[in-house]
Amino acid sequence: MKPTSQNRHRHNGFSLLEMMVVVLILGVVSAGIFAQMNAAQQRSYTEQVKLDNFQEARDFVDQFFRDINQIGYPNSRMVDTTSLSWSPALASPLINDNRLAMGLVKIDANAIQFEGDMNGDGVVQSVIYTINGSGTCALCLQRSQVNKVTASPLTGQSQNWGTESNDVISNPIFQYYTAAGTQVTALPVDISTTAGALTIASIKTIQISLIIRNNSIIDPQTHQPIETTFQGEVSLNNCSMAAAGAAMSC
Repeated sequence: MKPTSQNRHRHNGFSLLEMMVVVLILGVVSAGIFAQMNAAQQRSYTEQVKLDNFQEARDFVDQFFRDINQIGYPNSRMVDTTSLSWSPALASPLINDNRLAMGLVKIDANAIQFEGDMNGDGVVQSVIYTINGSGTCALCLQRSQVNKVTASPLTGQSQNWGTESNDVISNPIFQYYTAAGTQVTALPVDISTTAGALTIASIKTIQISLIIRNNSIIDPQTHQPIETTFQGEVSLNNCSMAAAGAAMSC
């Protein structure tokens, strides 16, 4: 019995057109799968960068809080009772003495300078936090710590820039509040004048806000550079020697 034309067609398999349709469908499905995998990888990488930025900001703020807790120690009121009545003036020899910490020295929206025993070894350090302190990194919040020398706390101390947080776009970074909760907005303020010294001596709370934007990494969902925000607040025992009669807790 000879095979019919229908049987011959069945034995011949798929036609070229059918094979092309199958390949096309498989290609579309594979492309969709690979696109989803690529998107998942991008999201994972983006979240990892955000986490790294957050941890960097957190470590930096923790360092700032540790420093703030040491400001103004040791100060002259611990060793010289006559200093209770001194007036805030850079002309005072005590304010320049490298054995004594002046506490807060200068405050600004994106910078703060203070003195204290940061290492717990009895040696007073001059510490500065500021944007682009080294002059080589416009978006870096940098920290400098040096042993205080017998000279003006404002102009006579050197800098040694070390720890930093990169890609910081916050403005302001620091906000300052008195014990009554009033924000100090007339910045910068330093201890070079009586009015400035009195303002600095009234500071009770400091808020810090870090917004880090990494322009090299684009969020696949928002199509914008990724941003990470970290905020914190610290209440300080203001050991500032800037004002006579200021409440002291250290």
